[in-house]
Amino acid sequence: MRARIRETEIYFDVDGAGLVADGPRMRERPVAFAIHGGPGSDHSDLKASFSRLTDRLQVVYFDHRGQGRSGRGDPARYTLDENVEDMEALRRHLGLGPIVSVGTSYGGMVAMAHAARYPEQVSHLILVVTAAHAGFNERARAIVAERGTPEQIRACDDLWAGRLDTEAALRRYYEVMGPLYARRYDPAAAALGLNRRILSPEAINRAFAPGGFLRRFDLRPELPAITAPTLILAGRHDWICHPDFSEEIRALIPDPACGSWRTAATR
Repeated sequence: MRARIRETEIYFDVDGAGLVADGPRMRERPVAFAIHGGPGSDHSDLKASFSRLTDRLQVVYFDHRGQGRSGRGDPARYTLDENVEDMEALRRHLGLGPIVSVGTSYGGMVAMAHAARYPEQVSHLILVVTAAHAGFNERARAIVAERGTPEQIRACDDLWAGRLDTEAALRRYYEVMGPLYARRYDPAAAALGLNRRILSPEAINRAFAPGGFLRRFDLRPELPAITAPTLILAGRHDWICHPDFSEEIRALIPDPACGSWRTAATR
């Protein structure tokens, strides 16, 4: 399905019933937005794990502008701020009240900014392995230098130099970096997931290349505006968003909104 909003077209998909039978009445389930990472990828990876949420929620997946099945448009608008406004416009387009917002990695950055700028429109916030400012880049460089293979170090050099300029180059980046994203890496499962993705090199370069928006963003001053109860999940061994960044987020979101934080041993 597609929503024409804000001079672009956002692809979205819905999983799970909105109304379910509950004895003599129909009960409305909360709606969750599942916000994918990247940038440069799409929502397909989330479906493999998030589909089980439909026991309790109706889940809306969508692709950020310039990515996946969404419209391309002006690459200058492939930014965090535009993604936040697209997300809010999609919520209004669908006629929804406050949503459960679930953001992973870059999606967590979008979710944080949206929850801070539209606090009344987020009922619950879940942040999965993310960071609130550009400092995660240098920490990730250090982790790759320590843990990575020579090929992985070269792949990350390409990321931060803006050299992932073709779909083939971006695919190779994900293939090389895959083992750093999981403690129990399954090459066959990773290849299957990668085959399902629509890769968008322009979007990842707009984010990570020199001068890219993820090289200079800082959401920390905005986080005190978040009012939704917030769950923060971190990966103890995550290479790109170290758990320290999750602890920092927890400290900046006011209690009692942020009452929980967990570190997962594996991803």
